[in-house]
Amino acid sequence: MSRHTFAGTAGVSVAIGWDRPLDTFYVQVSRPDPEDEGERETFVWEGTSPRELPTAAAAIAVAASHAELPADLGSTLETDRLKTLGSFDGPAQAAMKRQRFGRDL
Repeated sequence: MSRHTFAGTAGVSVAIGWDRPLDTFYVQVSRPDPEDEGERETFVWEGTSPRELPTAAAAIAVAASHAELPADLGSTLETDRLKTLGSFDGPAQAAMKRQRFGRDL
């Protein structure tokens, strides 16, 4: 799994990366929680289902409205994905996927 974090406006934080077990890119956008000092609330979280955001461009499209992102982020994310091509699920990870999704991915 990879994770790259960027500061947005008004205290917003954007995390974007590659999740190999779900075979998807993901985006999390959070802000300071107004009711719990020192905590953050996530108000955007995409890429939690298998292959939900299949391309770096899809993830960047979600994140771009919340923070200024570097021009080379697409290639960075694609490199993150390529580095995991030889990785496979262990028995526990495969069992959790079957439990959560009812099948192997």
